[in-house]
This record gives sequence, C-alpha cells and structure tokens, in this order.
Amino acid sequence: MDRLMNRDWQQPVRYPDPAVEVLDRRFNRCRVGSAALERIWTGGRWAEGPVWFGDLRSLIWSDIPNDRMLRWCEATGTVSVFRQPSGFANGNTRDRQGRLLTCEHGGRRVVRTEIDGSLTVLIERFEGRRLNSPNDLVTHPDGAIWFTDPAYGLRGFHEGAPAEQELPTRTYRLDPVTGEASVVDESLVMPNGIAFSPDHLRLYVADTGASHRAGHPRQILVFDVIDGMRLANRRVFADLGTSSPDGFRVDTQGNLWAAVAWGDPDRDGVHVFAPDGTKIGAIHLPEGAANLCFGGAHRDRLFITASQSVYAIDVGAQGMAYA
Repeated sequence: MDRLMNRDWQQPVRYPDPAVEVLDRRFNRCRVGSAALERIWTGGRWAEGPVWFGDLRSLIWSDIPNDRMLRWCEATGTVSVFRQPSGFANGNTRDRQGRLLTCEHGGRRVVRTEIDGSLTVLIERFEGRRLNSPNDLVTHPDGAIWFTDPAYGLRGFHEGAPAEQELPTRTYRLDPVTGEASVVDESLVMPNGIAFSPDHLRLYVADTGASHRAGHPRQILVFDVIDGMRLANRRVFADLGTSSPDGFRVDTQGNLWAAVAWGDPDRDGVHVFAPDGTKIGAIHLPEGAANLCFGGAHRDRLFITASQSVYAIDVGAQGMAYA
C-alpha cells in the first residue's frame, strides 16, 4: 500500500504491476503482464457509476457531491462536463438500444438520456410514494431495468438532500415499455451494486448497510432469477469483512469484479471473485473504489471510479455487454 500511496502516476512502472495481486491461479488468465494501472483523472469528490460508450470512445461517470457527470475522451485524454447539474447522479448503464440510463439521488428517480439529449423519467414513484435514492442498475435481455434503491441520498446534502424515507430499501424490476415496477427483494439493509451472471440466471446485489446498522455484515448476495421476473434462494456470495463492496461488474466467464472501500486501506481497490465465490485476485488502489466497468474496443479495459479519481488497466477478461 505504501508503494501505491507514494507512486508517481506519471512515471513508468516495472511489469508486472505490483498493484495487481494473483490469489488463485484462475486469475492468471485475467491478468495482462505488460499492463499497468493508470490514473487517468483526479479531481472529484466521490466518483461513481462509470459507463463505456464505444461509439464515442468515451467513458462517462458521476461525481455525486459535485452534482455533475463527466466524460473522458479516449482519443484525446481530455475530460469535460457531460451534464451539470445531474440530479446528483450515481449509477449508470446503457439499455439495449444504447441509450444512457442513470440513477439520480437528487431527483429520486431513474432517467433515460435520449439520442437527442433530452431526459425521460422512467420511474420516480412506486405505489404513489417517492423512491428513496436509486443507486445502481442493470438491464436484462428482455429490456427490463433492475435497480437498487437504498437511502444514501436522503442522509444529508453531500449526495442529495435530507428527506423522509417514504419506502423501504428495495431492489426493483422496471418494465420500460409499460412503466410498471415490481419489488424483487426488500431483505437488504442498503442494496447497492447490482449485476447479472452471463446467463442471466443469477443476480448479484451488494448490501452496504453496515454503517447504518451495528453488526450488519458487508456482503454480496446472490439470488436465482426465476422466469426473468422474480428472485429466489438468497445466499451469501462473498463476505467483505471489514471493508464494504460497492458497485461491480461480471465478465463473460462469470467472474465478479467488485469495487471495495470503507475499511482497511490495504483492501481498497478491486476484488475479483470466481463464480464459486472464491476470491482469486485483487487490484490495489491508494483510495477506496466505488464502482467499475469494462470498456475499450474489446471490453477488456477496466475503468475504476475510486473516491477522487478514475483508474484504468487492460485485463485478460471481457466484460458482459450491456453491464
């Protein structure tokens, strides 16, 4: 960790990068020996929700406390404001038509950015009551949007605005055609990161409720997806112990790449789990990680939003499309 804290991000790094740790031989194929962890931007207050736009060769992400979304251009390496104010945007992804989907803390809603740049509100209420603060989301092949709705945006002005919680913390499935939403789980204290397995028969959801309920474990749960509509057979996929999982993505081999923060500094970064739940590798960072996504021409470049910065590294794995 000291080597990372004192690292000069403008200087070359000896390969293989010591920031990448192999814990199980299964991770060897996920590591590119001649790839280094790069800090491509810094200057945020809490960077979140990265999403790759291959058609634009750009990464878009949220800087929640600054109420803005930013865009990094791969061709020029420049960063510009994509949208401000952003409704204290948090998680982002793309739908099956390539449109940007965003969870807003401030608006307490899920919105879609149309091709012409206009915003369409997909959901902001359930059974007549306002959502809490939608956090992260993922799409299913049938077009449905699955999203988590903890209450972080209601806790103060830093990432939203203080307000009364009108609904329990839940995970929802939203049909974008009919606009109808259904509750798929309400057992988690603070449902957060969310992703499907490659066959879409399992759903992973992070529970980051430890800071709000003494003794609550910091875990990633996994559920079976029944008929693409509901969940069953909840069980623990990974327990992060003293640290907390946040956003994550799954690669095409079923490995789960989780952003981790809020604990032991030596555990800050990305933890990689095989489909059986074994931790097989890690990418260490000098600051806590909030979320990540795969991008680049072949979806084999990992982008990590981490506290005040954004990092990137080439990996020997491909992320799932539409994740």
